[in-house]
Amino acid sequence: MHFLSSLLENYIADNSQVEPALLSELTRETHLKVVQPRMITGHFQGRVLSMLSKLIAPKYILEIGTYTGYSALCLAEGLPKDGELHTIEVNEELHQLQRKYFDKSDYRNQIVQHTGDALAMIPTLDFTFDLVFIDAQKVNYDAYFEAVIQKTRPGSVILSDNVLWSGKVVEPLEKSDKATASLLAYNQKLSRDPRVETVLLPIRDGLTLSRVL
Repeated sequence: MHFLSSLLENYIADNSQVEPALLSELTRETHLKVVQPRMITGHFQGRVLSMLSKLIAPKYILEIGTYTGYSALCLAEGLPKDGELHTIEVNEELHQLQRKYFDKSDYRNQIVQHTGDALAMIPTLDFTFDLVFIDAQKVNYDAYFEAVIQKTRPGSVILSDNVLWSGKVVEPLEKSDKATASLLAYNQKLSRDPRVETVLLPIRDGLTLSRVL
């Protein structure tokens, strides 16, 4: 579902910061070589992630769900010189493509890749994260949130992607649709959770911003 017309989406992108050339190159290669290329973050949301990261100025970032690395590169734009971004991806086949573009970027020595089950890996990361981006299996969003909030501090920001799920969150729920059911429960939880203050932004497929209290 497109929440805005293609004309408005193009207008918004055209009047936002220009997409960096490296990310345009990554987008092309993703569409040529990778299954489900629509999963890539894309120009406008990528510039939103970049801006948020620059405003937060995080020393440590955690990303759950790397895909081909577009969002990681956007988030890394807000890192200080001694900062690190740790990104976890379950699909090991994407590791080489991610690394190719990480190494081409200015953040080649600041992005740390982890391959495997995020829920198993998060407890082993000995960092306090200033910024977290959740963009992996939707049925696990609540579990990811509970794992990462233990690794944050007051003022840390947790971003959750795809929370509008192509508009399915406001449509009749099918009994077999576990992803939508999980997101419905997750969205309601975040709006009421006393540990965070939350706003759901209608950016692309929905982006929730939660600030840890």
